[in-house]
Amino acid sequence: MKVWILALLLVLMPFPLMASDAEDVEELDRETLQQMVRHSVEMVRIEDGVSIDDAIESMKLRANLRNFQEVADLPLSDQVTAMGGEGNYMRILAFCDALIANQMVQHDIIFASFLPCRIAVVEDDEGQGWIVTTNMDMMLHATDLPEDLEATAREVRDTIYSIVEAGRTGDF
Repeated sequence: MKVWILALLLVLMPFPLMASDAEDVEELDRETLQQMVRHSVEMVRIEDGVSIDDAIESMKLRANLRNFQEVADLPLSDQVTAMGGEGNYMRILAFCDALIANQMVQHDIIFASFLPCRIAVVEDDEGQGWIVTTNMDMMLHATDLPEDLEATAREVRDTIYSIVEAGRTGDF
């Protein structure tokens, strides 16, 4: 189970490691790096009685209600099966408001690494469904944004967390 969680984090993390950054990362101890990774994601257990399909449908409906466009749907577990592999359910959904994305990237190109907002739906070895996304609070507190963009970023955070909550409970 730990292997697929690590693989999922690597897929989800907008954490490109450039050659020039490698030396900086090597200076950090392993425990610090592990804490950074753990704190950079939100992992939410899907409630009992809510199927993974219901969770996904609820998230798509909530995104639509909040005017966030679904820009990608990556059924990774289907691809694993098509390639002859076996594994637990894994699907990545991506949502975006292109106008807000443009504002954020115009302010600081680093925000492009967070685009689009990704939400993964995975199943663990016990058949429990989980929803995993970027810890948007960590991102907000680690950046310097002008007041207007900070308010916009909080709206994006609230929308993504609202989408996740809809999936967790099966409500829309």
